[in-house]
Amino acid sequence: MNQIYWIYLAVLLFSIGAATVLVRRNAIVVFMGVELMLNAANLAFVTFARINGNIEGQVIALFVMLVAAAEVVVGLAIIFTIFRTRRSASVDDANLLKY
Repeated sequence: MNQIYWIYLAVLLFSIGAATVLVRRNAIVVFMGVELMLNAANLAFVTFARINGNIEGQVIALFVMLVAAAEVVVGLAIIFTIFRTRRSASVDDANLLKY
């Protein structure tokens, strides 16, 4: 299979994730859009590493996955705090946590 198709898939996944982040108001759905964008970037890194015949893209993808795991923990804690205080998972309610 030609590797350019993997790049097209990464662009498509990133576009879907970006549209999800920009359009949706639910924090969980926005969070899933961010994760989809990170996975699309990982796919592009690995594909470009395979095209160039080196391993740097795979190492960068591994670090992105490690940062994404930490982001999941912090993001879900913030979302649960917003839901617990406001009974809503709307992104608009995030500024209410400062009081």
